[in-house]
Amino acid sequence: MNGKELILALGLIEKEKGIDKEVIFEAIENSLVTACRKQYGNYANIRVEVDRETGEMKAYAQREVVEEVFDDFIEISLEEARKLDPVYELGDLVDKDITPSDFGRSAAQSAKQIVVQKLREAEREKIFNEFAAKERECDTAIVQRTDSKGNVIVKLGKMDAVLSLSEQIPGEKYNFNDRIKVYILKVIKTSKDPQIKVSRTHYELIKRLFELESPEVFDGTVEIKGIAREAGSRAKMAVISNVEGVDAVGACVGQNGSRVDAIVNELSGEKIDIIPWSEDPAEYIASALRPSKVLAVEITENEEEKAARVVVPDSMLSLAIGKEGQNVRLAAKLTGWKIDIKSETQARSTDFIDFSKIDGENTEEDEEDSEE
Repeated sequence: MNGKELILALGLIEKEKGIDKEVIFEAIENSLVTACRKQYGNYANIRVEVDRETGEMKAYAQREVVEEVFDDFIEISLEEARKLDPVYELGDLVDKDITPSDFGRSAAQSAKQIVVQKLREAEREKIFNEFAAKERECDTAIVQRTDSKGNVIVKLGKMDAVLSLSEQIPGEKYNFNDRIKVYILKVIKTSKDPQIKVSRTHYELIKRLFELESPEVFDGTVEIKGIAREAGSRAKMAVISNVEGVDAVGACVGQNGSRVDAIVNELSGEKIDIIPWSEDPAEYIASALRPSKVLAVEITENEEEKAARVVVPDSMLSLAIGKEGQNVRLAAKLTGWKIDIKSETQARSTDFIDFSKIDGENTEEDEEDSEE
């Protein structure tokens, strides 16, 4: 590759790959400086210049102008310097051409290596930027294999990604060529290809899946206000409509449950409770405890504690708490409130809450029923 060929090649690379020619010129010059120092010593002050128009390469030893010369390779007297140019002063640097006869050949080889290296770096940077823009998004991956640590390697486009054991849905099996939805957790830049970490357990995967299934969620008509999830088992999601007349829960459930069923199937049968979000903590907590009916919710006077007492019918206490406490645990996580639950009988026998208001409401309902 001669000088002219180098200039033409760099112009083509800049146009097609978007790599600034100046970046490659500087890399070539730095590489050649290193090569020259191997010959002249690391102490030498070397400068290499590549002509941006012709591609011609020159090497110079830069000598400092001093009063007394001890090493004429790195120093030059003021008298000698002023013979070259009368403007020189002490401390200035004077270039001495040290371009070797075979410099063109070695420089061209070095330039070729750097061009290849820069092309690889640019490709890696392009891939990194592409996937970094997808962080916190959902994508379709194809299962490739499982490694010795239990991590599943999946293919995202042309890149491999890692679904670590901790990010896998418990009990889920991954077979070769299975197509699965994954949440792109993190993209890490490395000296080689970027490292991509994905998840099947992250709560935001549910949000992204509903954006794919429900146009109302995707365009913001329905807003997902919160998600609590125990991957592979159950999740609770609170939604609100930003447009009057649109049923937020219905938009997520879909006709005959088609939308939520598609997501449940994608997540290997994980149950999803969709509830309406409310600014009223008592109302929100009552909804979050579904499918259990709630008789009363009493918020503690000290709101900073964010604690609530809940009363449910005797027959629904186990349903409200859930298996191993899952239902109440998810409700608490979703709402951000500590929830203490008792059955109606337990609550009445311990003065758990003030029942006077509740009994009053029940009396009014009974009267209305009698009138009808």
